[in-house]
Order: sequence, then structure tokens, then C-alpha cells
Amino acid sequence: MADLVKKATRESYGEALAELGDKYENLYVLDADLAGATKTGIFKKKFPDRHIDCGIAEANMMGVAAGLAATGKVPFASSFAMFAAGRAYEIVRNSIGYPHLNVKIGATHAGISVGEDGATHQCNEDIALMRTIPGMTVINPADDTEARAAVEAAILHDGPVYIRFGRLAVPIFNDPATYKFEIGKGVQLVDGKDVTIIATGLMVYEAIKAAEALKADGISARVINIHTIKPLDKELVVKAAKETGLIITAEEHSIIGGLGAAVCEAVCDECPVKVVRIGVNDEFGHSGPAADLLKEFGLSCENIVATVKKAIAEK
Repeated sequence: MADLVKKATRESYGEALAELGDKYENLYVLDADLAGATKTGIFKKKFPDRHIDCGIAEANMMGVAAGLAATGKVPFASSFAMFAAGRAYEIVRNSIGYPHLNVKIGATHAGISVGEDGATHQCNEDIALMRTIPGMTVINPADDTEARAAVEAAILHDGPVYIRFGRLAVPIFNDPATYKFEIGKGVQLVDGKDVTIIATGLMVYEAIKAAEALKADGISARVINIHTIKPLDKELVVKAAKETGLIITAEEHSIIGGLGAAVCEAVCDECPVKVVRIGVNDEFGHSGPAADLLKEFGLSCENIVATVKKAIAEK
């Protein structure tokens, strides 16, 4: 496949906020002393009166965001996923989720690809945590185009939204001229009849590459991008289960409680088929270069291909 331009979705997040600030005057952005890393500093420079640095106090930041939402503002509370979903969980649940306030959480530096920051910062549990909060929408964009679209969709959505962004630059494969984003609707990128690969986040492009490699070996793989993990596009997932009879999920998150779990729940309800989950197993990460860690933990095109072949042989 041709080389594509790469960009970290956290950069897409910061740029989108700054661009949308003109269009939505009620848009406010909060950060917890990480404006440079989360890229909310781009918004801060353009709209200093609508940016609030809450300091290293993530739980308090969520409370401030809740207050802003209660006055009719649309606040984006930003920090690393480990802090936004982990450290501030109880406040997100009780001060944002329970009253169903219109707060958007921009969580950057998620997953193993945080790299050298190590296990304490490699949040592989955030999707699971946010999925359990009633009424919380959970989005995990795959590239720059999708991330930008997700930010505006979150602004227009009435209710709490958790959006997951990455530190690592990833290929931009969606065409901004034609791409359409809709909360709760997955996107079939490749058709196939032998197996369905359902991926989210940076694993979507790996799934596309895997489908190409499998095609060369005579295996027809369908690829579905699930950018919204909650609400899940159950109709699309069940259709794939019925038509291909085998599903492989791929995510840069724990195999417990994330995309794989959501897909298993969907097919168990309506069309039980074998689902093999690719993700971080029941273990912590460790420090290292992001690209090396992704391969080590099996988050790669090569492992998707190997997993598909093994599953088909056992089908």
C-alpha cells in the first residue's frame, strides 16, 4: 500500500477545537496543566478567554466542566486518558454522567503507544470504564479526518461524550472531502465473505493492511471501523456475524471491557459466532518505543493476519 501522511489524533483534536471555536461561541476548553501535550494550547492561544487551566487537579477540572455545562456552555475537559478516565472516574460518573451533563472529555495519550512513559501512563482500561457509565458516548477515532469530525459531532451531541486520542502519529487514510461521521454508526471499509475484522483507533489501518495481505492468500476479509464503541452499531456487527460467521476484533486497549467485549455482547444476543479478540491481554504495559511495543503486544497487521489464518483453520 502507498505511504500515507501521518498525524497524531491529539494534534487533530487541538486543531479542530481552535477551528471550531469561531463557529461555536459557547465552546470552552479546560486542561489540567497539559495544554502543550494535549494540544489544547492551540485553542488557548486563539481564545484565551474561553480556556481554563485547572492545574494538576483532574477531578476538580471535571467538576468545573460540569458547572460550565450546567450554565449552557459546551466544555471540553482535556488530559491524558489515565487521568481523565482513571484518576477522575468518580467525578465523571457522579458529577457528569449521573446528571447527564453536556460535558465532552478529550482524553489523549491513550493505550500502549504512549511508549516510553510506561505502564503508569499507558491507559488500556479507559474504554471499559467509560462504557459502564449510563448515557456516556464513547468515541475512538482512527485518523486525523475522523478525529476532526468526531470533535464537531461531540459538540452537536446532547450529553456526555468521551473521545480517545493518541500520541503516536498514524496514517491518514480517510478522505476529508467524502468522509461522513455519524455517532453510533460503524463504517465498512472493505467487503469480504470469509471473516470480519472489526477494529477501532489506530488498529483500523492495521486491519486494512491485513485484509490486503490476506487477499493475496485467497482469504476474503471484511473490515469494519467502529469509531463509536458506545453506542455500538449492533446492526452492522450482527450483519457481519451472519454473513461471515467469524469475527476478529482489534483494539489498542485491554481485551477486557473494550471493543472486543462490546462485540461479543452484541453477537451473543443475536447471532452467536466465534469472536477472537486482539488487544492488550490481562497485563500491564512497560516502557519502550511505541512502534516496538505495538508489535510486542500483538497490535499489528502481522498478528491480525496470523490470528485470522489460525481462526479460519479452526472454523
